[in-house]
Amino acid sequence: QVHLVESGGGLVQAGDSLRLSCAVSGRTSSTYAMGWFRQVPGKEREFVATISGSGMSTYYGDSLKGRFTISRENVKNTVVLQMNSLKREDTAVYYCAAASSTSPIRAGSGSSLYWGQGTQVTVSS
Repeated sequence: QVHLVESGGGLVQAGDSLRLSCAVSGRTSSTYAMGWFRQVPGKEREFVATISGSGMSTYYGDSLKGRFTISRENVKNTVVLQMNSLKREDTAVYYCAAASSTSPIRAGSGSSLYWGQGTQVTVSS
């Protein structure tokens, strides 16, 4: 079992930066691929980014690369999503996810992923 807890969400203004963290615990947690999704009420969950267990491979959702950066600190069992130049449309609940590889995360295979409880990010204009 893998347990995920997100933190770092909040209210910011457009153009600001925000750093989300996901604390990972559980057996072999440092070998899991990790990722972030976001969801707005009434819309489908959107893939944001994923990083491999080694940290050597990263993938981003369309149009997010360049503003968002995913990284991991395996010593601390933490995955970080650095979000820069935030826009109003980035407002959503952000969820951390874990899986055995990046493939199911990129595919958004919800049933094969471990999920955190989510953290709200609100960007005001």
